[in-house]
Amino acid sequence: MFKPSDINKKSKSIFDWGKKPSVTETEKLKQAEADSALEQVTVEEEKRFRRGITSVLDIVAPAALEVKPDHVRLGEMCVRTLFVLGYPRYITIGWFAPIINYNATLDVSMFFYPMASPVVLKQLRNKVGILQAQLSSDAEKGAPRDPLRETALRDIEKLRDDLTQGIEKFFQFSLYISLYEKDLKALDILTEDIEAALGTRSIISKRVFYQSEQGYNSTVPLCNDELMISANLNSSPIASSFPFISSDLTTDEGVLFGVNQHNNSLILFDRFSLPNGNCCVFATSGAGKSFAIKLEVLRSMMMGTDVIIIDPEREYKNLCDAVGGTYINISLNSDSKINPFDLPRKIGDMSTADIIRSAIITLKGLMRIMLGKMTFQEDSLMDNTLKETYAKKDITAESDLEKIEPPIMQDLYDVLEGMEGGRDLALRLQKYTTGTFSGLTNAYTNVDVTNQLVVFSVRDLEDELRPVAIYNIVNYIWNVVRSEMKKRILVIDEAWWLMQHEDSAKFIHALVKRCRKYYLGVTTITQDVNDFLLSQYGQSIVTNSALRILFKQSTASIDLIQKVFKLTEGEKYLLLETPVGEGIFFAGDRHAAIRVVASPQETRLITTDPRQLLELEKQGQKEAEDRL
Repeated sequence: MFKPSDINKKSKSIFDWGKKPSVTETEKLKQAEADSALEQVTVEEEKRFRRGITSVLDIVAPAALEVKPDHVRLGEMCVRTLFVLGYPRYITIGWFAPIINYNATLDVSMFFYPMASPVVLKQLRNKVGILQAQLSSDAEKGAPRDPLRETALRDIEKLRDDLTQGIEKFFQFSLYISLYEKDLKALDILTEDIEAALGTRSIISKRVFYQSEQGYNSTVPLCNDELMISANLNSSPIASSFPFISSDLTTDEGVLFGVNQHNNSLILFDRFSLPNGNCCVFATSGAGKSFAIKLEVLRSMMMGTDVIIIDPEREYKNLCDAVGGTYINISLNSDSKINPFDLPRKIGDMSTADIIRSAIITLKGLMRIMLGKMTFQEDSLMDNTLKETYAKKDITAESDLEKIEPPIMQDLYDVLEGMEGGRDLALRLQKYTTGTFSGLTNAYTNVDVTNQLVVFSVRDLEDELRPVAIYNIVNYIWNVVRSEMKKRILVIDEAWWLMQHEDSAKFIHALVKRCRKYYLGVTTITQDVNDFLLSQYGQSIVTNSALRILFKQSTASIDLIQKVFKLTEGEKYLLLETPVGEGIFFAGDRHAAIRVVASPQETRLITTDPRQLLELEKQGQKEAEDRL
């Protein structure tokens, strides 16, 4: 028999049949811990994945940031921020340009907070009432007039009128400058220089203390003003503070060099209006340097300037023929000869003895190029031999230079042979008198340089003789220049040929320094920048050239160019990437990006680009066929 309790037990087991067994609380806790651990592992894996992805901020961010009371150390750089606190009553347009153009690394930020005109007018009305009451009180008391209050009252009244008429707006203006240097001492010096530059314009600036991080953050390009130090200014002075201005190189007189790429104005300049009329041009091959100088030559001739050119690659032949100039080919087989013993005419108070002495010094430099290095004994012997050579032709301190016949190289050879110890020098000189090179310097001068344009070509000369020929030509030109004062330009293309020898480099250096007295401007053009600028005379030539033009540069020479011309990083990359005919034009202390422009007729006369020459030839043939 079954008991009632057994029936209940059976019923319960029947109802529970087919159900999962119950989970204890311990098992639930273990399952929750496992899920939590899995979730934590997933989060860690995601964090590790995200850390493996490099963002732009990771790349540009410094390695470390150390905040000091008056500066921030940003990696290896020290950064200090200045803020402008006060302005004078009047500030001129472009007053901020010297700071922008300062040769240092600067970050500048400007914040403009417009103010509602009704609010400003209400404040100005209250200020006017206070000033008028003070002036009336002083007048009643018989006190002397106060110019400061009277001036402030006139300024406020003028500002109220302009605000009411909508001519002016009112702003709160914040100006911050962050300075960068590699060490704290250099940063202190730069800070003093910038403060002095601002102080000369009565601009009050202060250094940020105990907010150096906020000052730095206010000048990074995030548009966050964390300092909130402003001055109240109206539209006009704020407009004059706008930093993006360009150098204006347009003068009333001169020739067109090109277009100013900053503002599309014309760069018109007269080289003789500067302290000297010299110009140096640096560029790689095919960058447009010769094209630019040919344009200046063509346009200068229209202004009445005489031009003499030393052409090493026959690039100026078309231009010379087009304007009816004189083209002189200097070579071993040419009929055109220049005697290195020629003397200039006596002008002014220059004595004949000084002229002869100067000619002997110049000839000794030529002899070193021709004969190679000489010992002290040989140098002294050559000095005496040159004196004897002139004396043999009765050229002394008492001679009349108008009636003399100068010696030639054969006369020097004859004197050397007859002097004790001169046999070795005579043998080395023989190749220039009766040897292979005898057709270059052993003859009397027969060239005519009275034309407005004279071009000396040395293309047909061997590389070994080019320095000798160019030195001789420049010496002859210098004698012509000293004989008659006239407005002239001398163009020395591929001037690096002369920088290879110390004597020729020294001669060109002396010419560049002295030519201003004779109304001569020397233009030196070179593509071998390193050979030119690494010479001590080359750097001095650049220093004594008021005009400097830089076109596209190679990566091998850009660092030297940047150092010599003190270029910014932006100007450096401009010269690396600029197209043909574009570069930087320097005139004294001012400079601007330039694009050389020429008319179609000018291009036809001066281009040496093979593609343009072929196009012009085809165009000429087509025009001829059309005429037929």
